[in-house]
Amino acid sequence: MADDRAMQVAEVEDRVPDIVIITGLSGSGRTQAMHVFEDMGYFCIDNLPPRLIFQLAEMVGINSGVGRHLCVTCDLRSQGLFDELLDVIAQLEEHEMSVKIVFLEATDDVLIRRYSENRRRHPLAKAGERTADAIARERRGLRNIRDRADMIIDTSHMRTNTLRNRLQREFSELTDQQLMDVRVFSFGFKHGMPDEADILIDVRFLPNPFYDPELRPLTGEDAPVRDFVIGHPKTQEFLKAWRALLDAVMPGYVAEGKSQLSVAVGCTGGQHRSVAIANETASYLSQRGYHVSISHRDLPRANQAAR
Repeated sequence: MADDRAMQVAEVEDRVPDIVIITGLSGSGRTQAMHVFEDMGYFCIDNLPPRLIFQLAEMVGINSGVGRHLCVTCDLRSQGLFDELLDVIAQLEEHEMSVKIVFLEATDDVLIRRYSENRRRHPLAKAGERTADAIARERRGLRNIRDRADMIIDTSHMRTNTLRNRLQREFSELTDQQLMDVRVFSFGFKHGMPDEADILIDVRFLPNPFYDPELRPLTGEDAPVRDFVIGHPKTQEFLKAWRALLDAVMPGYVAEGKSQLSVAVGCTGGQHRSVAIANETASYLSQRGYHVSISHRDLPRANQAAR
């Protein structure tokens, strides 16, 4: 399994380019796309003249092999300089810098509606020119670069989250598993059901440290309680089945493109069993390559009661 994960990481690193150029029609989501790359740790510049891309790549150290990945947006506002983009891409590739072009577009009616709703003028529109005419002229001007694009995305009916997920899966150095934020948390049923949980497991059937006077004031974060809960044969049997269930369902959530997943573990008070099992669950999922956070919703109640 470790070899499989290492191979997956290597494949991701191989396919992530040094430089991503975002272009396309005005109003199709270029700014939102650039924000996705910013969140992924790329060095981002908006509306950069193409002739400066090579210089910028050298400045951030891409050709040295130690620099950050670079993302730039280019559009027809660069006017004549935009014609140089294909030549610049060839120059970058000659210097062994990998480049991919993301082209964003949308239908005319959607673009017109977006400009109307935002009360913005199309950036290429001439005085007295209709938005539809400016869009048509922009499409003609972008025809060659669209033909060269590595990825063409129509955002006409695409939610921002969907665009984010698609770009992350293609251009993030993280694996698909790491791209999904998994939140594991414990809770106590007597304090109410959690508002949101994709997976919920009730562990009240496990042996309860509450009935041991020495363990009662402690929590599942303490070694004696953890050992009591985790070390019990009934718990060991449960954990074997629980891990098998997680192994069966987690890849499905990843394949679905789910960006966030909540796993709730509940016991009576949220102090002993659920805390120990939640910690064990988070540890197991982390070992399987998932990006996991852990919290204990009702543990503060137990700590306050102990005082």
